[in-house]
Amino acid sequence: MIGPEMLDTSRGQAPAPTQEPRGCLFALSQPPLMIFLGVIGVLLLMGAVHDLFLL
Repeated sequence: MIGPEMLDTSRGQAPAPTQEPRGCLFALSQPPLMIFLGVIGVLLLMGAVHDLFLL
């Protein structure tokens, strides 16, 4: 059986708020992610140029 202590999902205290919220713009400001997205973009661009002009 499931006891009442297993159903209690409340936390003791609320976590302390951070100084500034971090969202999508914070993630996009990270250099490794931007390098990765840049490489993927260049590969897609090269494939598109190849398909349009060389095939």
